[in-house]
Amino acid sequence: MRKFDQWTLDAIRAEGTPMSWFEEQRYEWIPQIINAMDQIMKGYTIVLVTDHERRWFSHYVIDAINKRTKERPMIPMVALDALYSRLDQSMDSESMDTLSDMLELSFKGEYFFWYIGKGGDERRADFVKRSNNALMWMMDENYPNALLLRSYDSHIDIKLLQLYSLFDRTLASVLFGEIDVHA
Repeated sequence: MRKFDQWTLDAIRAEGTPMSWFEEQRYEWIPQIINAMDQIMKGYTIVLVTDHERRWFSHYVIDAINKRTKERPMIPMVALDALYSRLDQSMDSESMDTLSDMLELSFKGEYFFWYIGKGGDERRADFVKRSNNALMWMMDENYPNALLLRSYDSHIDIKLLQLYSLFDRTLASVLFGEIDVHA
């Protein structure tokens, strides 16, 4: 099996010039993806959380990840908005604790967050930051163990789609034993 770093670089380069921007950032990507793939392989549920501007991306990922044409096991994933529609109305510390308790009870501790969006004053990001094992694509905030993106990048939507494509390709390769993320 090839080393995961080399596999990732080859996957980026296979996309051609449009994804060359990500070659150096893959070093931020690799530890996060290893953690996410480990949790997925354990059967954990992905709880997808986005800021308001990236809601479209949440819908896209939820629709795309388990398409029947993929011919692979289904990945348990749910959008946090679908579980708790009043997410933005009550995000004080007590409400965050209550929501965390509900998620723990619902998924018996076998879930992790995938956050895509702005950091800073975003309450949804603050909620996800309380977790140690989150996959975070953070915009405009340099946060430990998060992939740093810029919301004001004129190509941010395209880059998100490219990153999802790389995520999906990695997931398929891990599920079918083509790569070992620890190699």
